[in-house]
This record gives sequence, C-alpha cells and structure tokens, in this order.
Amino acid sequence: MRALAIAATGMNAQQTNVEVIANNIANINTTGYKRSRAEFVDLLYQAEKSAGAPTRGGGEPVPEGVQIGLGTRTAAVRNLHIQGSLTQTGNKLDVAINGRGWFQVAGPNNENLYTRAGSFSKNATGQIVTVDGYVVQPAMTIPATATDITINETGQVYATVSGTTAPTLLGQFVVANFANDAGLDPLGGNLFRETTASGTATLAVAGDPGYGTINQGYLENSNVDPVKEITELISAQRAYEMNSKVITAADEMFSTIAKR
Repeated sequence: MRALAIAATGMNAQQTNVEVIANNIANINTTGYKRSRAEFVDLLYQAEKSAGAPTRGGGEPVPEGVQIGLGTRTAAVRNLHIQGSLTQTGNKLDVAINGRGWFQVAGPNNENLYTRAGSFSKNATGQIVTVDGYVVQPAMTIPATATDITINETGQVYATVSGTTAPTLLGQFVVANFANDAGLDPLGGNLFRETTASGTATLAVAGDPGYGTINQGYLENSNVDPVKEITELISAQRAYEMNSKVITAADEMFSTIAKR
C-alpha cells in the first residue's frame, strides 16, 4: 500500500523540519547567527493514466490523467542572511556590520573564512582575533602601551599610545560580499567558507556602495524570532501527527483486507 510509504516520507520531512527549528532555538543568543529554514519538494509521480491520452476508439483526449504522488523529500536547508538587531556592549573590540558584508579571518592552514560575529579580542602578541583565536584579516597588532582603541565606520582602527596625543592608524578591516550568501558553507563557530554556490568574495571598504558600515562597541544579535520559531514548531508537530495518522489508517485498511 503506497500510503504507508508516502506518509513515511512526510514524517521524515517533518522530523528534519523540527531538527532545523530546534537548532534555531538553540542559537537564539548566538552572536551573528542566521536562522535556517528547511525546504521541501514533492517526489516523483506514478502515472496510471496520462492526461491527453485518447479515449477508447481514438476519440477525444481525456482532459485529466491519474497521477499518484510518492511523497516529499528535503530539498535544502536555507540559511536566511537577514540583518540581526545590534546590541551595545561598550567593549572597544566588539564590532558589528550594519548592512551587508562579512569579516574575513584566517582559519586553519591560513584558509580565508568569514563571520558576522565581531566579538573580537587580543591574543598574546596583541593581534586582533576571534573568540577561537583566528586572526582577523588584514592582521593588526595593538601595541601593549595602547590606552584607547577607536574604530570608525569605514573600519579604520586607531590606537592612542601612552605618552602621545595623536592616535596611530593600525590598519583597516575589510568587508567581504558574496553574490549568494545562502551558498556559503557553515562550519560552526560562527564561521562560513566560500563555495562555488556562493561565488568568490568581493572585498571592499565598509561604507562603500553595497557594503555595510562598522559600529564599534556593538554586536549583531541572532536573527531568530522566538515567536515565529515556536509557531513553526507547532505546525511541524501537527504535520508529523497527521502523517502518523495516515500510517495508522492505512494499516487498519490493510488489516481489514487481510482478514477477508
């Protein structure tokens, strides 16, 4: 009985949907996190009678056929790269991109990786690094004698060194853009990798046309909406239950036939 297999695909799809929603809720307080959405497509159809086939005796073609769908499957889990709200932290090395763009960092083996989480700090040598110790690109070193750090909207980093009055330019953050942000490969740790689907990174100065500006002392919050996630969780749960009832009904029908 096809209904059993069809309903099983629906249950698998909704299980995936719940897992995606659960991950969104788990990351509701993750800096720079972008919520995901599971997307589904229908499976192949079995044609028992094709539309347009001639009737008996070569008469007029039938207007509608008989095609039975075989269920659904997960087509993609899409990352929704929508701007999250900005929260003021007061930390001099906390920076947020207001608008499009990504910070570039040097990952393992000096591979270029990208992040929206600007919760930066200094390592033992004074370089600006992520929370996992990856050096932000281009590399900038803050002097040990620095008394203040200023980062303007274009990403220029200035340090006021003890004994001087004029700030010293240490370097400038670059901002990367991609033709298809959804095609980036999420690696965990708030890091993403460039793929053929995302296109190559285009680097520019913050504030250039099409690029966001940099806000010092702010962090970008997760773009997860808890009310929306709970609503979608309830909807997924109901869909799972309905598919389960289809399996129960199909099993009862099969039992009825088997008893005869």
